[in-house]
Amino acid sequence: MNTDKKSPVQHTHDNDLTHSMVHYLLAIHKLKETKGYARVTDIAHEMGLTKGSVSTALNNLRKRDLVLEDDSKFLSLSQLGHHAVHDILSSRTLLFYFLKDIVGVNEETAHKDSCLMEHLMSEETRNLFFAFMKDLCNGELKSKEFSTSFDFTQFNHPEEFIDIQKGDSYLK
Repeated sequence: MNTDKKSPVQHTHDNDLTHSMVHYLLAIHKLKETKGYARVTDIAHEMGLTKGSVSTALNNLRKRDLVLEDDSKFLSLSQLGHHAVHDILSSRTLLFYFLKDIVGVNEETAHKDSCLMEHLMSEETRNLFFAFMKDLCNGELKSKEFSTSFDFTQFNHPEEFIDIQKGDSYLK
């Protein structure tokens, strides 16, 4: 067996984004969306952490080119970071509605579990999961037994769904 070849399938663990890193990226995204800016102090307050802890984590995210800092110490997501956040939020939204509406777990559990799983989903799985949820909503798989409270049919492609992700609101 040739071990020199890399698998064409990229799983989230391959990109080293941890659950903690994701929460920092989401906090920056949320602050930028709601306040128009994000600083270390704001992130620390949002996450209930010390400024020192936040600074350490942000240094790691800067090294990965996910976060940018201007001369005034305002933080923003790089293009790569912004893309990662939208991917994560779309995975979370898909998982939330699947768990709540299809599996039947309560909303609080669906929220917690989708948050835990969001960064583990590969792009391939997310895109196929989106297609499955869309078919379940208004396609070949639609039935009274399986339905969801979110209308995935308003999107023609997974990219449209990913691009509109705003925050932890499940598109309500």
